[in-house]
Amino acid sequence: MRVGFVGLGSQGGPMARRIVDAGFATTLWARRAATLEPFADTAATVAGSVEELAAGSDLVCVCVVDDAGVEEVVRQVLTALPPGGVVAVHSTVHPDTCRRLAEDAALWNVSVIDAPVSGGAPAATAGRLLVMVGGEETTVARCRPVFATFGDPVVHLGAVGAGQVAKLLNNVLFTANLATAAGTFALGDALGVAPERLAEVIGHGSGNSFALGRVADAGSLDRIAAHAGALLCKDVGLIATLTPTTDNAALTAADAALALMHHPR
Repeated sequence: MRVGFVGLGSQGGPMARRIVDAGFATTLWARRAATLEPFADTAATVAGSVEELAAGSDLVCVCVVDDAGVEEVVRQVLTALPPGGVVAVHSTVHPDTCRRLAEDAALWNVSVIDAPVSGGAPAATAGRLLVMVGGEETTVARCRPVFATFGDPVVHLGAVGAGQVAKLLNNVLFTANLATAAGTFALGDALGVAPERLAEVIGHGSGNSFALGRVADAGSLDRIAAHAGALLCKDVGLIATLTPTTDNAALTAADAALALMHHPR
């Protein structure tokens, strides 16, 4: 399978590198030449445009920031991707964005699947990203060997959009856990237990969570907010548009965390 990759940021770059190093014929495109520099010593080809990249690919992986960016790139890809090709959206966006693009792509005899990832650059570099996939089963099976270069596990969740729903729910729970972790450390401090000692205890207990570890490492939610607050606010807001009720414990706790990070939705 010939793979094109668009979106060589902090997470997309290591993902693309894993694909290249696994031996797949890979074409790259980027707006900024600097993001292509790490691939200078590889067999990857650099395209002059998104359309050129698409024309030489069977699978195009898109890992840009937001819905608008995904829409722009995918619509460029559709004009040139050969019939039978696949577009995989690795960005975290609204499920309806992927569903709408999949409907439009079908007119071009092209498939769109959503495959958002979780784990960040270290997991991508190690090939341990969690990949959450929504799409037709045979299409997902075709793409799985590529996804397996940077992901373990690769989980097929259902139809197009299901991967995005799962990723958003994961991020809602992480955000909610930030609030409960910060609150627990505050209670401990008020009761005379130092946060670093409490973190050591809970880290080995039934109350442990990934979020608790991040709060313990950061020392406060302010540092987490500086690099993740806006993105978490976006994701909590997206899941809120999909649910018929706001009377939900996870959403309530997530909103509390966003307020503490000064990023209320």
